[in-house]
Amino acid sequence: MPGKDLKIVDIKAYPTSFPVPKAARVTLGIGTAIKRDAVVVKVTTAGGLVGWGESHHGRAHTAVAKLIETTLSQLILGMEATDVVGVWAKIYKMQLGSHGMGAACCLAMSGIDCALWDIRGQAAGMPIYKLLGGSLKGVPAYAGGVSLGYQPPAELIAELQPHLDAGYKAVKLRVGDSPARDIERIRAVRKHIGEDIAILTDANTGYSVADARAAMPAMEELNVAWLEEPFPAHDYASYRMAATFSSTPLAAGENHYTRFEFHRLIEDGSITILQPDLSKSGGITEVMRIAHMGSAYKLGIHPHSSMTGLNHAVSIHFLAAIDNAGYFEGDVSKANKFRDELCSRPYEVDREGRVWPIDKPGLGLEVDENFLIKHPPIEGPGYV
Repeated sequence: MPGKDLKIVDIKAYPTSFPVPKAARVTLGIGTAIKRDAVVVKVTTAGGLVGWGESHHGRAHTAVAKLIETTLSQLILGMEATDVVGVWAKIYKMQLGSHGMGAACCLAMSGIDCALWDIRGQAAGMPIYKLLGGSLKGVPAYAGGVSLGYQPPAELIAELQPHLDAGYKAVKLRVGDSPARDIERIRAVRKHIGEDIAILTDANTGYSVADARAAMPAMEELNVAWLEEPFPAHDYASYRMAATFSSTPLAAGENHYTRFEFHRLIEDGSITILQPDLSKSGGITEVMRIAHMGSAYKLGIHPHSSMTGLNHAVSIHFLAAIDNAGYFEGDVSKANKFRDELCSRPYEVDREGRVWPIDKPGLGLEVDENFLIKHPPIEGPGYV
């Protein structure tokens, strides 16, 4: 019977891409999306169990995949797939901690870790949320992903309405265009949706301190639930200043790596919405530690979503298993093959705006490996 021998015998990383059609392109604070990239990780055990995970591409998907298949795989081949703490610790000791807190290593190990948890669940005959101590429950979701970008208010509302009709009770708008145009769009959306739907905003590091000072009082007036990443992740001084501009909470975390960087973020106190990404911040093993640390400070965890259905499914499992769970970021972007074609359906939104973990062993997803072969990597920048 497959699964008895859980030694890791093979690790494969697939860098994969597809071009974004012009009609589906979104402009936001880091440019206009012209293609989508991902790194999909496959781990195989001696007993034949296969686990899948996603490493965020970091805009260098072929490099991240190469790191997985060379350095990191050689460190952990032969270890037990169930030993997620040991695998994480070995990579940290031999690569991440001893050679600088490199983002590429953290991205790479995140996908490996998620694949190991998929194997653990299959071996135990349990979904990941149960392994983590959670229960089958609904998780509130917001309409996000690479969507709802810079466009005239009427067009933005037209794009938004189907997601409201689907059941979403919260939406995330892209800001970072200019404070005046950003507020114009937020004001139009608030007028259209009323006060019962939550509005979140994301600047994708596109604001200066002056921009934040100009925009945040109006965001408070419009009851915006958070302003995400107005500045780069390392710019703690600007976040400290912006925290005084209004009562609108500041959000960040998708570009913070491991509990060690989140410790600084939490202790600094300016950012109160924590957004680790399970495909970036160290995988399930590490993001559980981050969640527990945030819980001690009464801070909610609202994971950033990466590109594929693998990340979406594991994020929901994770949120169903922590006591300080916030929103799941629903990917409502147009024509996302990584969500719609790479694997079976990762989630559905119910009429209450909730998503539910898949109640099957491991991640609970079927992956089409032929999709990865048919969609080889496209080199070059994903945003222009």
